[in-house]
Amino acid sequence: MTGQLPFSQACENNKGPILAILKDAFADRKRVLEVGSGTGQHAVHFAPNLPHLIWQTSDQPVYHEGIKLWLSAYPSENLLSPLSLTVGQGELPFAEYDAVYSANTAHIMQKAEIAEMMQTLSEALPQGGVFCQYGPFTDDGVFSSHSNREFHLSLLERGCGGYRDIQELEAWAPALTLVEVHTMPANNLLLQWKKR
Repeated sequence: MTGQLPFSQACENNKGPILAILKDAFADRKRVLEVGSGTGQHAVHFAPNLPHLIWQTSDQPVYHEGIKLWLSAYPSENLLSPLSLTVGQGELPFAEYDAVYSANTAHIMQKAEIAEMMQTLSEALPQGGVFCQYGPFTDDGVFSSHSNREFHLSLLERGCGGYRDIQELEAWAPALTLVEVHTMPANNLLLQWKKR
C-alpha cells in the first residue's frame, strides 16, 4: 500500500498524556475497541505500549486507507485492521470488548448519534467494562475556556453536533459510572467510565 500518512498535530500532542491514563485504566483489560480511529496515530502509539491487550481500530470506511497506512508503517502484533463502524448505522459491537476508547468523536457526532452510542455502551458493555472518552466537554453547561465556546460555535456552523455536556452523557448511560474526570492539555478532558 502506498500513500502519504494522514497526520493530526492534535493526536501527536495528546498521545502521551492519554497513554499515561490508559496504562492504569486498561491495566486489567484484554480487548479494546477504538471508536473513531481517525488517522490511526493513537492506535499505533497505544497498542505497543499496552502489549497485554488487543487493540481493535474502527471507523467509517472512508478513513480505513489512512489507518491501514499507519498500521503498515508501525505494525504491532496486538493491533488489528479497522472494522467498519458508523454510529447510527448498524450494530455497535460493544459486547465483544471489555474496554472501549474514543477520542474527539462526541463533539463531531450529532446529538442522536452520541446518545445512541452512550446508551448502547451502557447496555452492552460487559460488567466491569471500561470506557475512556477523550475530548472537549461542557460541565453543567459551563465551557472551560472562551476558546472552547468559540470552537463549539464553529462546529455547529459546520454541521457537527457540538460539545456534549457531562451530565447529558451520564443521563444517556445509566449503567455506567463516571469514576474519574481527568483534566488534560488544551482544555480537554478524559472521562473514565465503568460498567456497574
